Amino acid sequence: MIPPRKSAAFVWRMEQVLDLYQEPYEPKRLVVCFDERPCQLIGDVRDPLPMKPGSTGRFDSEYERRGVCWVFMSFEPLTGWRELTLTERRRKQEFAYWMRRLAEDYYPQAEKIRVVLDNLSTHSGASFYENFSAEVARELARRIEFVYTPVDGSWLNMVEVEISVLVRQCLKRRLPDTETLAREAKAWGARSATGPVRA
Repeated sequence: MIPPRKSAAFVWRMEQVLDLYQEPYEPKRLVVCFDERPCQLIGDVRDPLPMKPGSTGRFDSEYERRGVCWVFMSFEPLTGWRELTLTERRRKQEFAYWMRRLAEDYYPQAEKIRVVLDNLSTHSGASFYENFSAEVARELARRIEFVYTPVDGSWLNMVEVEISVLVRQCLKRRLPDTETLAREAKAWGARSATGPVRA
């Protein structure tokens, strides 16, 4: 019996994702979770006062908005590997290039990469054909299989936990530019890695 307020489509997608997570590790048929998050770039108008013994640092409430960037993160649940990058936008183009990087740079030996992601319109194999030659697009579409979380069930994507920890431990403060954000996020990733860290 389907629980109230949950549709058959929700349960079907949920069970598909959960079954995937229970499969044993197979290097030729990998499971990778993917998601993205916006980050507002905020700079200080006045230099903060540094911490002193017995007191915390002090920041002026006034700040300067310096735009938005996106954190793209992939996470392999069975090994603990994660990789992230920053992009200026979140379009099909950025998504397609990140998926290509997964297939060609990180997992060239994999025959199939099952990517768990949400139902955002940019998360589609069509993005391959819009951004690459027909041969490259076909190869990516053949090797990458998208497994979508249910609508209103993106919390089933394990990378959301990783991103949540990244935000709480690293990004919940003023970061003025993409260079600073990238440096801090990469340092966090290297420091908190539970599995092999890939360069």
